[in-house]
Amino acid sequence: MIELYTWGTPNGQKANIMVEEVGAEYVVKPIDIGKGGQKTPEFLAVNPNGRIPAIVDEVDGKRVRVFESGAILVYLAEKFDKLLPKTPPERAEVLGWTFWQIGGLGPMIGQWGFFSRQEEKNEGALKRYFDESVRLFDVLDQRLKGREYLGGEYSIADVACYPWAKGGLSLMGKEHPDLARRFPAVNEWIARIDPRPAVQKGMSIPAK
Repeated sequence: MIELYTWGTPNGQKANIMVEEVGAEYVVKPIDIGKGGQKTPEFLAVNPNGRIPAIVDEVDGKRVRVFESGAILVYLAEKFDKLLPKTPPERAEVLGWTFWQIGGLGPMIGQWGFFSRQEEKNEGALKRYFDESVRLFDVLDQRLKGREYLGGEYSIADVACYPWAKGGLSLMGKEHPDLARRFPAVNEWIARIDPRPAVQKGMSIPAK
């Protein structure tokens, strides 16, 4: 039984979707980041970096912790032999897009979200992170033109990018209504992923 330490944020949703997609048996351990749950000694024993998501698996009677969302996606893909190609070229492409999200799309949208919530607006920071997020959305849109999924078939790359792309376009679109219309291939890709049962369940975890 996998222990899933998570919350309803895009990073948490990646792990939530993944446990559903691979058919893992798991129990949800909600970490309320609004109340500092990620800084408790109990959670820091699972993830010393104090960030969700994290999982604890049992392997040969030993508890194995896995923290950082990218590591969780790869670990589960390999454990259950799903959503990660084995052949080097296809595997490299999927891993490239997975870590592109982790190093780019997520942090840029996240920083824009942080600065947009401040009472005193830092216009320089808002413009910097908005412009870079738009550039990354354009990269994503170009990749998806003529393709159903980022790596050819549905994979951990799509699991990684989907919550951030969907949430980011929704959040940023509230202040920039024309934004979503600028990326038709991204919108079509989101619409393809939306109905997946594992995605719908994962996006609803943890139930509040």
